[in-house]
Amino acid sequence: MKKIAILSVLMLVGCKQPAPVHPPVGGILSEQDLNISKNRAKNLNQTERNQIEDWIRNQNEKFYPMSLNYWVNIEKLNSKRKKKNGEKISYQYDLYDFDQVKLYDEPTKKVDVEFGKFEDIKAVEDVLRYLDKNQEATLLVPSVLAFGTYGDNDKIPNDMPLIIKIKVQ
Repeated sequence: MKKIAILSVLMLVGCKQPAPVHPPVGGILSEQDLNISKNRAKNLNQTERNQIEDWIRNQNEKFYPMSLNYWVNIEKLNSKRKKKNGEKISYQYDLYDFDQVKLYDEPTKKVDVEFGKFEDIKAVEDVLRYLDKNQEATLLVPSVLAFGTYGDNDKIPNDMPLIIKIKVQ
């Protein structure tokens, strides 16, 4: 009888469903889950900032911080006139990792994109608001402003900071 009771208890314990690690799609995160996510993002951002600043110190070229949390190789860029929503711009850019390996053979090209209706990397939109026609810039972008936690499901893995070389057409 004891064996049956013990076996029954073990079977019940074995049938208990584990708590999900992530909420189901469309589910609501608990306050604890939100805090864990926020702290992870904060720690990752600080780590990447430190890594990028270390990388900058080893370069011959100077880079300057922008208010959106990325760096650009043009001094006082954000003191120039900022383009407004509704203005259009054409541009292209190449993506590199911090070993300066080009990630895609062909550049990303966009023609007559309207500010305020961008569907691109946030840092790209921000820097383009200050660049003039035919001007080029190099951006150093933490992953949170690039492809973030999920990457691009191709050549850019999750949480990968990027070097973006951009040119206005």
